Amino acid sequence: MHVDPRTLGWLSRALTHEMSALQQYLAQSVLARLWGDTALAAKLRHEALEEMEHAERLMERLILLGVAPSAGNLPPARLGRGVDDLLAADRQLELDAVRLYQEAAAHARRMRDGDSVALLEAILEEERAHVQELDDMQTQRVQHG
Repeated sequence: MHVDPRTLGWLSRALTHEMSALQQYLAQSVLARLWGDTALAAKLRHEALEEMEHAERLMERLILLGVAPSAGNLPPARLGRGVDDLLAADRQLELDAVRLYQEAAAHARRMRDGDSVALLEAILEEERAHVQELDDMQTQRVQHG
Protein backbone atom coordinates (compact mmCIF):
# COMPACT_ATOMS: atom_id res chain seq x y z
CA MET A 1 0.00 0.00 0.00
CA HIS A 2 1.39 3.39 -1.00
CA VAL A 3 0.84 6.18 1.44
CA ASP A 4 1.95 9.76 1.11
CA PRO A 5 5.03 10.39 3.29
CA ARG A 6 3.57 13.71 4.43
CA THR A 7 0.50 11.86 5.72
CA LEU A 8 2.84 9.63 7.72
CA GLY A 9 4.46 12.79 9.04
CA TRP A 10 1.10 14.18 10.16
CA LEU A 11 0.21 10.88 11.85
CA SER A 12 3.57 10.85 13.64
CA ARG A 13 3.14 14.49 14.72
CA ALA A 14 -0.29 13.62 16.06
CA LEU A 15 1.17 10.66 17.96
CA THR A 16 3.83 12.88 19.50
CA HIS A 17 1.14 15.36 20.54
CA GLU A 18 -1.00 12.63 22.13
CA MET A 19 1.95 11.21 24.05
CA SER A 20 2.77 14.72 25.26
CA ALA A 21 -0.86 15.24 26.32
CA LEU A 22 -0.85 11.89 28.13
CA GLN A 23 2.29 12.94 30.00
CA GLN A 24 0.84 16.34 30.90
CA TYR A 25 -2.52 15.07 32.14
CA LEU A 26 -0.93 12.25 34.12
CA ALA A 27 1.62 14.58 35.75
CA GLN A 28 -1.14 17.06 36.58
CA SER A 29 -3.21 14.24 38.05
CA VAL A 30 -0.34 13.39 40.37
CA LEU A 31 0.06 17.06 41.30
CA ALA A 32 -3.66 17.44 42.03
CA ARG A 33 -3.55 14.31 44.20
CA LEU A 34 -0.60 15.76 46.10
CA TRP A 35 -2.64 18.93 46.63
CA GLY A 36 -5.38 16.75 48.14
CA ASP A 37 -7.85 17.43 45.30
CA THR A 38 -8.91 13.87 44.58
CA ALA A 39 -11.80 14.88 42.32
CA LEU A 40 -9.52 16.91 40.05
CA ALA A 41 -6.88 14.17 40.16
CA ALA A 42 -9.43 11.61 38.98
CA LYS A 43 -10.65 13.92 36.21
CA LEU A 44 -7.13 14.55 34.95
CA ARG A 45 -6.29 10.85 35.10
CA HIS A 46 -9.40 10.15 33.01
CA GLU A 47 -8.19 12.72 30.45
CA ALA A 48 -4.78 11.00 30.38
CA LEU A 49 -6.48 7.70 29.57
CA GLU A 50 -8.42 9.34 26.73
CA GLU A 51 -5.19 10.70 25.28
CA MET A 52 -3.64 7.25 25.57
CA GLU A 53 -6.56 5.86 23.57
CA HIS A 54 -5.94 8.48 20.87
CA ALA A 55 -2.27 7.47 20.78
CA GLU A 56 -3.25 3.82 20.46
CA ARG A 57 -5.54 4.55 17.50
CA LEU A 58 -2.79 6.52 15.77
CA MET A 59 -0.29 3.73 16.42
CA GLU A 60 -2.68 1.22 14.90
CA ARG A 61 -3.02 3.34 11.76
CA LEU A 62 0.76 3.72 11.45
CA ILE A 63 1.30 -0.02 11.90
CA LEU A 64 -1.37 -0.79 9.29
CA LEU A 65 0.55 1.50 6.94
CA GLY A 66 3.73 -0.47 7.63
CA VAL A 67 5.43 2.12 9.84
CA ALA A 68 6.77 1.54 13.33
CA PRO A 69 5.20 4.22 15.57
CA SER A 70 7.64 6.65 17.10
CA ALA A 71 6.79 9.76 19.06
CA GLY A 72 9.32 12.58 18.86
CA ASN A 73 10.85 14.37 21.81
CA LEU A 74 8.17 15.27 24.31
CA PRO A 75 8.17 18.72 25.86
CA PRO A 76 7.98 18.87 29.65
CA ALA A 77 4.53 18.64 31.18
CA ARG A 78 3.06 22.06 31.94
CA LEU A 79 2.07 22.15 35.58
CA GLY A 80 1.28 25.24 37.61
CA ARG A 81 0.73 26.69 41.03
CA GLY A 82 -3.01 26.18 41.03
CA VAL A 83 -5.99 24.72 39.24
CA ASP A 84 -6.41 27.77 36.99
CA ASP A 85 -2.83 27.31 35.75
CA LEU A 86 -3.52 23.65 34.97
CA LEU A 87 -6.72 24.42 33.11
CA ALA A 88 -5.05 27.17 31.08
CA ALA A 89 -2.18 24.87 30.09
CA ASP A 90 -4.61 22.11 29.18
CA ARG A 91 -6.80 24.43 27.13
CA GLN A 92 -3.77 25.55 25.12
CA LEU A 93 -2.73 21.91 24.65
CA GLU A 94 -6.19 21.04 23.33
CA LEU A 95 -6.34 24.10 21.05
CA ASP A 96 -3.00 23.02 19.59
CA ALA A 97 -4.48 19.56 19.04
CA VAL A 98 -7.52 20.97 17.26
CA ARG A 99 -5.29 22.96 14.92
CA LEU A 100 -3.03 19.95 14.29
CA TYR A 101 -5.92 17.62 13.50
CA GLN A 102 -7.61 20.18 11.24
CA GLU A 103 -4.43 20.55 9.19
CA ALA A 104 -3.69 16.81 9.19
CA ALA A 105 -7.23 15.89 8.08
CA ALA A 106 -7.14 18.54 5.34
CA HIS A 107 -3.90 17.05 4.03
CA ALA A 108 -5.26 13.49 4.16
CA ARG A 109 -8.37 14.69 2.27
CA ARG A 110 -6.16 16.20 -0.44
CA MET A 111 -4.35 12.85 -0.70
CA ARG A 112 -7.71 11.01 -0.88
CA ASP A 113 -6.71 8.88 2.11
CA GLY A 114 -10.19 8.21 3.47
CA ASP A 115 -9.10 5.95 6.33
CA SER A 116 -6.69 8.56 7.69
CA VAL A 117 -9.29 11.30 7.20
CA ALA A 118 -11.83 9.30 9.21
CA LEU A 119 -9.37 8.70 12.05
CA LEU A 120 -8.09 12.28 12.16
CA GLU A 121 -11.58 13.80 12.02
CA ALA A 122 -12.85 11.48 14.75
CA ILE A 123 -10.02 12.49 17.08
CA LEU A 124 -10.52 16.15 16.05
CA GLU A 125 -14.11 16.04 17.31
CA GLU A 126 -12.96 14.52 20.61
CA GLU A 127 -10.34 17.26 20.98
CA ARG A 128 -12.98 19.92 20.32
CA ALA A 129 -15.10 18.33 23.03
CA HIS A 130 -12.08 18.52 25.39
CA VAL A 131 -11.78 22.26 24.73
CA GLN A 132 -15.48 22.72 25.52
CA GLU A 133 -15.15 20.62 28.67
CA LEU A 134 -12.21 22.74 29.86
CA ASP A 135 -14.17 25.92 29.13
CA ASP A 136 -17.10 24.53 31.14
CA MET A 137 -14.80 23.64 34.05
CA GLN A 138 -13.35 27.14 34.06
CA THR A 139 -16.83 28.71 33.94
CA GLN A 140 -17.94 26.56 36.89
CA ARG A 141 -14.85 27.60 38.85
CA VAL A 142 -15.60 31.29 38.22
CA GLN A 143 -19.27 30.89 39.17
CA HIS A 144 -18.46 28.99 42.37
CA GLY A 145 -15.61 31.30 43.26
